Amino acid sequence: MNPLQQSAPPSPSPSPATSSEAGIIALVLLEQQIISLEQVTYALRVRKKIATPKTMLQTLVDLGYVTNEKAKETLRSTKLNIRLGDLLLELGYISENDLRQALGMQKELGDSKRLGEVLIEGGFIEERRFLETLSYQVGFPVVTVNFSKLDKSLFSIIPESVCEEFDIMPLNKEDGRIVVAFADPLDHKAISAAERFFGKNYQPVIVSKSSIKEILAARQQSAEPVANASDDTTIIGIINTLFDDAIQEGASDIHIEPMLDRLRVRFRRDGVMQHHKDFPKVLAPPIASRIKIMGQADITEKRRHQDARILFPSRKHGISLDLRVSFFVTIYGETIVLRLLSSKTTLLDLKEIGMAPTMLERFIYEAVDSPTGVMIITGPTGSGKTNTLYSCVDYLNDIHTSIITAEDPVEIVIDGICQCSINPKIGVTFEETLRHIVRQDPDVIVLGEVRDRFSAETAIEAALTGHKVLTTFHTEDSIGALVRLLTMQIESFLIASTLTCVVAQRLLRRVCHTCAEPYTPTPLELSRMYVTSMDVAGANFMQGRGCKACRFSGYSGRIGVFELLILNESLRQAILENKSSLEIRKMAIESAGLISLFEDGLVKASQGKVSVQEIITDLPKLGKPRPLGELRRILGVVE
Repeated sequence: MNPLQQSAPPSPSPSPATSSEAGIIALVLLEQQIISLEQVTYALRVRKKIATPKTMLQTLVDLGYVTNEKAKETLRSTKLNIRLGDLLLELGYISENDLRQALGMQKELGDSKRLGEVLIEGGFIEERRFLETLSYQVGFPVVTVNFSKLDKSLFSIIPESVCEEFDIMPLNKEDGRIVVAFADPLDHKAISAAERFFGKNYQPVIVSKSSIKEILAARQQSAEPVANASDDTTIIGIINTLFDDAIQEGASDIHIEPMLDRLRVRFRRDGVMQHHKDFPKVLAPPIASRIKIMGQADITEKRRHQDARILFPSRKHGISLDLRVSFFVTIYGETIVLRLLSSKTTLLDLKEIGMAPTMLERFIYEAVDSPTGVMIITGPTGSGKTNTLYSCVDYLNDIHTSIITAEDPVEIVIDGICQCSINPKIGVTFEETLRHIVRQDPDVIVLGEVRDRFSAETAIEAALTGHKVLTTFHTEDSIGALVRLLTMQIESFLIASTLTCVVAQRLLRRVCHTCAEPYTPTPLELSRMYVTSMDVAGANFMQGRGCKACRFSGYSGRIGVFELLILNESLRQAILENKSSLEIRKMAIESAGLISLFEDGLVKASQGKVSVQEIITDLPKLGKPRPLGELRRILGVVE
């Protein structure tokens, strides 16, 4: 037992000031004698002193006064008299900014939707977590529909049209009472409809709205929803709609994930995962099988991971999708991830990729226009490397230049160049393709990715014979690319003599122009950026408030952040002498004008293009950045 929770008389009543600061959840735990008044008082003091903001419940859990499970169990047994938005804030499920944006969205919609619908549809909270919170407020349990135990005879009591209208549904009988599922147990019209058909002696439970709609839709086509759910026509419609929804929302990836009790679908939009919808778990196998058929994968194999490719013509949007598919076997079934590539993807002009003026000028004239050598674009998956690579290829593409590529797969087709898509199934491997590329008399060789020592040596050998080589890499920053080449056991003199430049990059969400408003960083945020208010004097930081244009996220689109390393004689000598990455970085800053990813992000934030939160959470920090005025001067950015 916690020493602060020794047996003692009931805690004295908290003061009004303590009550308002502690919040409803802490008071409920106090009334149930789960925690003591002394613990609440101490937690309040701790919460005020910690640098990272935390909810009262999180503070109590961190101090070991209560577990999350015990707190939730107590909340379920107590009907809380608190507004839903305030309860979500106290639980730490949404932020004050999220709540403000959702309320604004609800107001713009004319209050035609309840707050819960707005929060779920806006991607502020996952539906199941919201329903869990709702159960604390009304005291009803959240359940998952078990198809095998669904009492279909109960649908003779209530018309399905009424179920559809009010999002209610009978499930079964327990102890002589009918169990009725509600998507919104606070909807008075739904409660009246249930009482009209079942009387007042029924057991209410909470079920996700999507589950109710899926079951009712299945029942309309067949008396047996499970059998109907597996029908090919229904599955084809579900998947086609899913692909069209992804196009509509501008998603880059679709994640189809079997869970313990449901099939969850999430989209990655602007680099951020967002919940899309849930399907009944019974649909997981037929959906996986259908996608395997579309991708010509082995439909009988359910124990091993697989890859596939789908070409999907969307009639609704008039475009053709090229989807790369990965099937990954988990304990609950096959997780499917689809990367979306549109045939209408447009090439960015090299001058529009987002580089600062001086950096762009150096990149073009000292690297892209260089006749020979290896040029590497590096960064993690989803950082925009491929778009930058294709922009460089498009810039170099003219009637006098022979360009040939080896890609896995070809993502954007460019007229006038030879593009080869790797296909190991028919023997067109990366190694075999690289051996034949140099026999095609190219001026420029584009390798989709340097993935091992063989591809790295091939790129360097091609550069030594007078070719220009463009490729991508997966490293944290530009200096990391040099280190990784050395760890691949590539001779340092080969790296020093062939490498012309390394570009490291990230993609950050762009602040929405429509709802952007001035923002002042907090002292905590300044400390996390390793700067003072004097270092960022003259900055014009902005943050999106949330509006219809950005789907109330505060962000619209993305923008590149770059780190450009141009190798000069000093850096080549440092590589030959096997200097440490720290020494090379210091030398690059002093002699080669290196601006780090974080410094470039700080400048873009000072222009109001990206938010302070984005650069803090998404960019690597390698020490204190230089003052904003100095960075602007080096990058040629006009204040």
